[in-house]
Amino acid sequence: MHNTVDTNQTELLVSLSSRPATLLDCARHLAENMPDRTALTLITPDDNRTITYRQFFEQAARYAHALEKAGVEPHDLVVLVLQHGEDVLFAFWGAMLLGAIPSIFPFLTPKLDPDRYYDSVRKLVELSAVKAVITYGEMQPTLEQHLANIPTLGAILNVNDLEPGGQLVSYLDRAPSRPEDTAFLQHSSGSTGLQKGVMLSHGAVLNQVAAYSQSIQLVPDDVVVSWLPLYHDMGLIAGFIMPVVQGIHLVLMSPFHWVRDPKVLLQAIDEYDGTLCWLPNFAYNFLATRIRKSALDGLNLSSLRALINCSEPVRADSHHTFTERFAPFGFRTAALQTCYAMAENTFAVTQSDIGTEPNIDIIDRNTIMEQRVAQPSDAANGPTVAMVSCGRPIPNTEIRVVDPERTDLPERHVGEIALRGDCMLSGYYHREDATAEAMQDDWYFTGDLGYIADGELYITGRKKDLIIVGGKNIYPQDIENIINDIPGVHAGRTVAFGVLNEQLGTEDIAVVAEVDTEDTDERARITKEIRARIAQSTDTMAHYVHLVGPKWLLKTSSGKVARAANRQKFLDEVLERN
Repeated sequence: MHNTVDTNQTELLVSLSSRPATLLDCARHLAENMPDRTALTLITPDDNRTITYRQFFEQAARYAHALEKAGVEPHDLVVLVLQHGEDVLFAFWGAMLLGAIPSIFPFLTPKLDPDRYYDSVRKLVELSAVKAVITYGEMQPTLEQHLANIPTLGAILNVNDLEPGGQLVSYLDRAPSRPEDTAFLQHSSGSTGLQKGVMLSHGAVLNQVAAYSQSIQLVPDDVVVSWLPLYHDMGLIAGFIMPVVQGIHLVLMSPFHWVRDPKVLLQAIDEYDGTLCWLPNFAYNFLATRIRKSALDGLNLSSLRALINCSEPVRADSHHTFTERFAPFGFRTAALQTCYAMAENTFAVTQSDIGTEPNIDIIDRNTIMEQRVAQPSDAANGPTVAMVSCGRPIPNTEIRVVDPERTDLPERHVGEIALRGDCMLSGYYHREDATAEAMQDDWYFTGDLGYIADGELYITGRKKDLIIVGGKNIYPQDIENIINDIPGVHAGRTVAFGVLNEQLGTEDIAVVAEVDTEDTDERARITKEIRARIAQSTDTMAHYVHLVGPKWLLKTSSGKVARAANRQKFLDEVLERN
């Protein structure tokens, strides 16, 4: 069953030349002019469900009605503690129909410690003066217990108790109309839950949708396929907000469903003629190695015109691995694309040129480590590093690379990336201190390190994560990448960081790796291999190699290994005890 394109829609709703004032204006247009057009298809392990724009916004109005009855007013913050599915989609837009500000909280999973999870919910509700929480009946008593005695919290709503009601037209008629009003919050992720709430106005979000639609050459008959978490900017904007407001068919599945059965993403691309999909870098390797060949029989990926690598440092070898596996199934190398993005710019900052493979910059390894300069080189002149371009800035967004004093650096010099444009955050919610620290003269300083070459951006790592060993700059993700495929190491469960050596006045490299064995000899082999690979790739030695079992490593709310939290755990539990 392939998606049928609505030929009556000839142009995108949001463009650089013309756009509605708010997201609710988009909702009004879609509900009135394309009520029977498919908004999204939800894929679950049990069945697939298609939802029209009329059905979507009518269900959103039901949530708006429930929130209004509970005393929620415009500009109140509403937190959604809901699984990835139709409830969270309807609740998010329902809060916006009322003029309230929704924020999606990561859902409790078996891998998360329940006490730690509920404690992080309470911290968010207290810090942000949340007015209402929407959740499920089975979680409501526990949330009521953990959120007791918070004076600003007016209600904890159970989705199963929502009554019919709420006329869509009444909410659309009185929907907020100011572009500067906050539409929703995105949160940065951390090992203790959601950290800083990024305030995004209706105007900023629509500016992003317009600019990014142009950068990826979005057209009305595109089909977006996504499994990405909705509490992360890539999933929320590229995999939800943008396709909905542009009238683009969205095919959506849960990240938990995808992790258990990764072939479901590729099957959806085939079945619905998916043209656009966003993935973090690890997913390229995951898809290439976790699906049996027999499960790919008859698969056709030729409809994909852009598979966009975003949210993690891009690895050229990951692209190669993916292409090698899926080229026989119609995947075209030209579909490989890259993007640099962050919640503080709503989503995309840069995007590679659609239809052309991203540039790969081969640079001298020693020069970037010792001088922080990306000097072009080749293997004949010594060890090199392959850097993948993240493309050029999207329309109306500027970027700079600066030194620690925030002075501009020349081309190919590594420094902190700063950005300015019309898609940016209004500030951090109830965090004026964090806003003042990150912003200066309308520029946002990202904390990411990179360089610009021929107008294109290359990301090298995070400023706070950089390891400096005897004057050499070591990027921890490079270490993690080279040891991930060591036999016995659990791929994706490694973390590298620096530990201060006070005696020498420099840092030592520390590595924590999850392994699948308790055998002493096997662990000794793994440790030796880790040390050898690090020495070969960085010309430095790993002072600490700590092997751990399952569940030792801490992760962020977006599922990434939390480097800072694991460093602190290592200091507290390993070094302090020895």
